[in-house]
Amino acid sequence: MTTTRPSKLNTTDMAYIALFAVAIAICSWISVPATVPFTLQTFGVFLAAAVLGGKRGTLAVLVYLALGMAGVPVFAGFQGGMGCLLGSTGGYLIGFLFLALVMWAGERLSGGRRWALALSMALGLLVCYAFGTAWFMAVYARTTGQIGLWTALSWCVFPFVLPDAAKLALALVLSRRLAAAVRLR
Repeated sequence: MTTTRPSKLNTTDMAYIALFAVAIAICSWISVPATVPFTLQTFGVFLAAAVLGGKRGTLAVLVYLALGMAGVPVFAGFQGGMGCLLGSTGGYLIGFLFLALVMWAGERLSGGRRWALALSMALGLLVCYAFGTAWFMAVYARTTGQIGLWTALSWCVFPFVLPDAAKLALALVLSRRLAAAVRLR
């Protein structure tokens, strides 16, 4: 019986994880004006997991969230702190971790095939939406009053579906080129 050791992170891995955590933060600061303004955070998460791979990409998201929890203004609107994560939209931030985990699982199950990457991005986004919406509804009910699922979806998900689909597509295209440049895969 052979046992395999978990692969250790080397200095290069840690540097790329830190670099992509910063990239996610920069993406969160870029706000695209629209009827409902949106940021590029999701794009940053897609790109981190697609370029670095599931493990390193998930760690980059964890570092990003840890920085935000510590009060570093890495979230949208140059905000940070536990209040952001515990607020009504904090579930979507935490949902980024689930998005990266789904992408990691897709990578492991498919062997890194391109179509599976696109599918895992879409499934991860759905998981992020589901977790964030459930969180939003719970916090909103506690602070303001009950809200219906359809109302929560119309406020928090539907306006973001097309922009997030565009971010997914852009990340899918750019990730192949960046992964080749990074040469971690």
